[in-house]
Amino acid sequence: MEIYVVKEGDNIDRIAEQYGIPVQRIITDNQLVSPYRLAVGQSLVLDDGGKRSNQRTAVINGFAYPFISRYVLRESLPSMSGLAVFSYGFTTDGEVLPPALAVEEMIALAYEFSVKPILTLTPLGADGKFNNNLISAVINNEAAIENLINNLLSIMLEKGYLGLDIDFEYIKAEDRDTFVDFVRTVTERMHENGYTVSIDLAPKTSADQPGLLYEGKDYPALGAITDSVLVMTYEWGYTYSEPMAVAPINKVRQVLDYAVSEIPSEKINMGIPNYGYDWPLPYEKGVTKAKTIGNVEAIQLAVTYGAQIQYDEVAQTPHFNYISGGTEHEVWFEDARSLQAKMELVYEYNLRGISYWQIMQLLRMNWLLIDYNFNVEKI
Repeated sequence: MEIYVVKEGDNIDRIAEQYGIPVQRIITDNQLVSPYRLAVGQSLVLDDGGKRSNQRTAVINGFAYPFISRYVLRESLPSMSGLAVFSYGFTTDGEVLPPALAVEEMIALAYEFSVKPILTLTPLGADGKFNNNLISAVINNEAAIENLINNLLSIMLEKGYLGLDIDFEYIKAEDRDTFVDFVRTVTERMHENGYTVSIDLAPKTSADQPGLLYEGKDYPALGAITDSVLVMTYEWGYTYSEPMAVAPINKVRQVLDYAVSEIPSEKINMGIPNYGYDWPLPYEKGVTKAKTIGNVEAIQLAVTYGAQIQYDEVAQTPHFNYISGGTEHEVWFEDARSLQAKMELVYEYNLRGISYWQIMQLLRMNWLLIDYNFNVEKI
């Protein structure tokens, strides 16, 4: 496995000849688009099927909505351990709200590839946003908790789920301990019925970190109760932020440093974003809105506008600028270099593995890097 960075004057034929890899393989592995122009600074995965010498077993999970392309799902599942179906909601009295689309085919495909199907539970309101009042209403009501658990168990048995993922965000600070008790009760009941439980944690760097995302999440307590945790190490760069990396590795390290001090490292899955952002410039706080883009789409933008891709050594993330319709844009995304840097953290911190938000768009180089770096755990 090689990661090659395109230089001025490079073309696919020359690179293929230099490394002895068929042209079509490079095109397919890197999802290049005819006529196969390259951007200076673009990273290519050159794969001859090798594995790293110290390869370790890891859990590789990914979130997906039921409307995911079946082609994308089939291309991704061979390199995955768990498929987290996003998402199930609930009401204040503990009734479960299923996804709008059917999930049976997703679950059947997961089993076909020996991947664990996971039910993702979220407190999403009618507006599609996380609702902490809904969380409060349920976790402070024993009857609602009991109803919610019984309904979840019924669905998991009926649909064939093997695990539950609790993705509750913006928990109120005053609900912190009550939420821990709720997770404990849910986990005990799930364990009694043979199911695993994971929980998603906002990217904290200290126990007393202020902010609605952080104050309601007790890292050590939740880590001790559940089977595994997802530390959501992404969204530093986001829709309304200034242009920057979505998951700068220096920031990811700060979160992992804290996480492993509170939770056994073998329980921790590190989050990796499978997307980037395109900001129109100049940036104006509270006004400028970035567009979410796929990583393959980002490369095509660079090729189309003749942009040279830069690589930020601190964030270990690629970025570039281009001009369209008289407006300058700044793009930050993930490539083979940034993904490999993140995968190295699994080794460095002795983590359980990786969870992707989300796998809706295929990034084939990512799965090639997963297969190179890890022996993927299967059911």
